[in-house]
Amino acid sequence: MDGSVSSPRVLVIGLDPYRVPGPWDPRPVVEAIEAGVARFAQHGVGVETCLFGLDGSDDVEAVVGGALRARPWECVIVGGGLRTADDQIELFERLVNLVRRHAPDAAIAFNRTPTDIFDAAARWIR
Repeated sequence: MDGSVSSPRVLVIGLDPYRVPGPWDPRPVVEAIEAGVARFAQHGVGVETCLFGLDGSDDVEAVVGGALRARPWECVIVGGGLRTADDQIELFERLVNLVRRHAPDAAIAFNRTPTDIFDAAARWIR
């Protein structure tokens, strides 16, 4: 491997920590996401993120649908903040159905923490 990163093959869909309401410090989550995404470059795998807020400033279906249609994806990861919160189950269902509709050939993967995003993708792309 020459150290270069291939074109994006993996799309990571998740919440923008800075736009999730609540009294909490988003910086540790942002740093964990950055560390998780950095692992793709270490392995020469292209990745893009599609983060959106829960503050009402995004048309989630338009943002995510646009990212899904941007190119063929080998794998789409749906972040844990969308899967594990009971109050986000309907949003999670809409996202999974968007992936099925706009990226039907992509594997769908789930990470446990922001730092293991690459591990989730690697189960399907390697």
